[in-house]
Order: sequence, then structure tokens, then C-alpha cells
Amino acid sequence: MSVDILTPSLTESWDQPEAWKLANYEARGGYQAARKALAMTPADVITLVKDSGLRGRGGAGFPTGVKWSFIPQNNPKPKYLVINCDESEPGTCKDVPMLMATPHTLVEGIIISCFAVNAHNAFIYVRGEVLHVIRRLQQAVAEAYQAGYLGKGILGTDYDLDIVVHAGAGAYICGEETALLDSLEGRRGQPRLRPPFPAVAGLYASPTVVNNAESIASVPAIVANGADWYKLMGTEKSAGPTIYSLSGHITRPGQYEAPLGTTFRTLLDLAGGIRAGHQLKFFTPGGSSTPILTPEHLDVPLDYEGVAAAGSILGTKALQTYDETVSVVRTTLRYTEFYKHESCGKCTPCREGSWWLVQTLRNLEAGRGSEGDVEKLLDVCDNVSMKSFCTLADGFVANITSSIKYFRDEFEAGYHTPAWELFPYEKSIYFPYEREKLIVNEVADK
Repeated sequence: MSVDILTPSLTESWDQPEAWKLANYEARGGYQAARKALAMTPADVITLVKDSGLRGRGGAGFPTGVKWSFIPQNNPKPKYLVINCDESEPGTCKDVPMLMATPHTLVEGIIISCFAVNAHNAFIYVRGEVLHVIRRLQQAVAEAYQAGYLGKGILGTDYDLDIVVHAGAGAYICGEETALLDSLEGRRGQPRLRPPFPAVAGLYASPTVVNNAESIASVPAIVANGADWYKLMGTEKSAGPTIYSLSGHITRPGQYEAPLGTTFRTLLDLAGGIRAGHQLKFFTPGGSSTPILTPEHLDVPLDYEGVAAAGSILGTKALQTYDETVSVVRTTLRYTEFYKHESCGKCTPCREGSWWLVQTLRNLEAGRGSEGDVEKLLDVCDNVSMKSFCTLADGFVANITSSIKYFRDEFEAGYHTPAWELFPYEKSIYFPYEREKLIVNEVADK
């Protein structure tokens, strides 16, 4: 497979020495797009981003320019831009390397985006565990202030902008935009009832745009090269390149920037295929909260429409890949344990449903299930789905129901046979040095 399919834009300079430093970013044309945007009108910048077809890269895929246009400019309150870098979902790992390699791309995108929506304050909300990323961002913001890209009268204009890098406290739920806003305000991170939506009453009850880091980092290239250039890549409804995160049982895991609509078969070929001697069993197209897909979906276009037609969600393009050595019951249990732990507890269906699902899945994994447990799982999922403030519950339900859809026999085998007998866990371990630790832990679990 030719590497011509790759379209490096965000990832173009990841392998260059000290790409994160301001001087090196400027040498590659950095901050020229910001100069160009500040010479335009805010309305023209929004129109440009609309025309490019850029869609949110955080999961929902909502058109970015349209989202910006929702900010009511007749509202006298301050306008805010909040960048969601709370990358906490299992399998999702695109923002961290991007921010480590080229943090100034995000800073420049923030300048352009804030100017477009008339915001003078921006907040970068970063997952608290990734301290190295927080420090790298703080360094980049400090460099931008010193160079006159931030602060008062930036780039010789009358436009002022301040950026705050905020470290979260490790709560997955704060990846949900309204929970993130509550956390920024110093409250417990829990989803808000909507309406009002953040565009009307977000941070400090003021008009707020919340965008994913990759979405905002894509803006400078659009301003520099134009909407038509951006639409040359991707599909008609899902324009541009994006970062696909490939992990699991593949030869070369990593980040692959390719046009939206690229198939998993193509990406798998670029990554060297499934590890030697094995074959694909299933994969997640957008992280652990999306319905799983199987080898029959290898040629599904990985864009928002194509994945939806296949019965899943593109999400964050986190392609977790599993071969035939893996127990679907085990992966489903581990995912559900994560969501049970990360549920904020605000909604009864999510709080109680996740607990019962974990108990049932543990019994099935251990071969202690009872006849009807699979139907019980589906019944609980039905009572949880679409009945909570946010989509956390919908995420773990989607994983469970899709796993049963494609591998029901493995779940029913849990009525009498432990999963570790059908699929010895040491065989699925990718790194040999982890096997001893795994075996010790599994013996303790038994």
C-alpha cells in the first residue's frame, strides 16, 4: 500500500527536531495564518471555516463554523473559547502527541478562533495526568506572550487575548462539555441540563464555544491555504484530513493522518497489518464508547456518514484492534468497569445500571453465569440508553449491545466456561514482558 494516501498537515513536523519551539514553528510559517485572519473581519473568518467543511474532531462531528455562528454577538457578556483537551477515553490518543510536538499550532488556532467569535479569553482544559503536555503548553503560551502573539494589542492590532492552561483532576466525565465548564468554574464536574446551551450560557453563564483541540489546531491551515484546498481531502460531507489512532494487535501502532473516508483496510495496510500469525477479530472505530465492528466492515469509509451507516460512530477515530486471541467478554467487561468507575453518579440509570452490568459481566467472564444473563444484559442496557444527562451511559451500552450482536455465543459460553479457558489471556498480550504480571493478576482474580 502506498503511503500517498497520508495527508500530513497537523502531523507534518512531528519528526522535526524541537518542533515545539516558537522559533522553529515560525520558520515553518507559523503565525502567518493568524496575521492573515486578523486582517479579515470576524464574519469572514467564520464563513471561511464554514466553507471548508471542518467538523468537530472530538466525537460528535458538528460543523465548527456553524458552532461559532451560534454565539450571540448582541449579548453584552464576555465571550469565551474553551479547548477540550481532556483526552481520557480508552484508545483515544491523538491530542497528546499533537500538543507535545506542535503546541503552537493550537495556540495559533485559538487566536484565529477567538477573533472570529469576539472572545478575549480562552481556556485550554487539559487532562491532569499528562503533566508533560501541560508543561509543554504552558511553555508555548509563555513564548507566545513574549513574542506579542498574546496579550494586549496582539500583532499590532487593537485585539487583546489571554489564554489560561487549566489542568483537570482526572475525571473522565469532564470530557463532556458542560461538565468541563462546571469543573473550570471550580465545581464538581457533572453534566448540565440543556437548554440553555453553552453558546448562550456556558462558562460563567456567558456565551461559550467548546471545541476539541484537533478542531482548533486545524484552523490555521484552513486560513493559510483556503477552504477549497481543505475540501480536496476527505469526502463531500466529511471534509479534510484527520488523525486516526491505531492501537492493539497491529504491527505498527501509532497516529496516521489521512483523509476522512479512508477505509480501515487501507489504514491497516499502512500500519503493517495484524501482528504476524494472527487475524483481525473486531475493532472499535472511534474509541471504547462506540459500537464495535468486525472484518466485514474493513471497507467501510471512516467518515461520519459511512461509520453511522455501518451501525457505529466515528467518535475520536480511535481504532482499537483485536485479533482472534481476545475474549470479547473480557474486553466488554473491562470497558464497562471503566465507565462504571467514571460515572459521576448524577443519573440513576447510569449509576445503578453500570454497577449491575459489571456484576453480570464478571459472572459471565468467570463461567458463573446463569441462563438468561445475556437477555438481562440487553434489558438493563435498554433501561439505561438515552435516559441520562450525557452520553456516557450510551457509550457503555453501545459497546455491550454491539458485542453481543456479533459474538453472542461467547457471552452464552459464560454460563458454564470461564473466558480465560476459551481464550487464555497470556496469548493476547502484545508485549511479552507483561505476561508474567498478567498471569499473577489473573490467578489472584480467580
